[in-house]
Amino acid sequence: MPLNRLQKIISNSGLSSRRKADQLIKQGRVTLNGRTAIIGEKADPSLDNILVDGKELPQKVNHKVLLLNKPYGVLSSCEDTHGRRTVLSLIPSNLRRGLHPVGRLDSDSRGAILLTNNGDLTLKLTHPRYSHTKTYLVWISGKPSYSILNSWRRGVLLDKKMTMPANIEVMDRLNNKTLLKVILKEGRNRQIRKIADYFGHPVKDLQRIAISRIKLNGLKEGQWRELKKDEWFPIIS
Repeated sequence: MPLNRLQKIISNSGLSSRRKADQLIKQGRVTLNGRTAIIGEKADPSLDNILVDGKELPQKVNHKVLLLNKPYGVLSSCEDTHGRRTVLSLIPSNLRRGLHPVGRLDSDSRGAILLTNNGDLTLKLTHPRYSHTKTYLVWISGKPSYSILNSWRRGVLLDKKMTMPANIEVMDRLNNKTLLKVILKEGRNRQIRKIADYFGHPVKDLQRIAISRIKLNGLKEGQWRELKKDEWFPIIS
């Protein structure tokens, strides 16, 4: 078996996401052949002894991917110290083990979010270099001008870095609100909301309707379904 980075081996085991695996290594909670592992090391899980908190990695992981239509007010995290609802709390307890949300969706936003124990899928959908799209329906206040929408499409200086080009389409205008379809290839923190505020058209409602090729397709708010392998596997293949 070829050597792989420790964080990839840990995430592929279903124990955590790759980002969380990085943290485990930095915290000194991972050992490789009896010594504390360091970031960047590679190993062969069939030959090397890899422990996390003194325990062996799970074997023969059954990869699961769940699509959830997240309601407003629910946190995109595994747990919350203040007892607020999280995406995992909407999933039956017997299915939660090893699952983590893929990326994030703000508590004041709603719509599609994936939960999985597959580290490769998480990486492919969250890292901009893979260019997987996320599609949103966004109600904003006012009626943005043609020049504003074109500026948004080309990219905006946000937090000292230009955003990637976006696909923006006007879907409807009602009273003093405008419905936009926004398609992004990146997902910075509150990106759509910050840009809408910058242009003077604050977001009134934001719903994510698709992640790459995976769409809500009528899944009701608060409900979830497990995806078939042929729905998600092409993303990582």
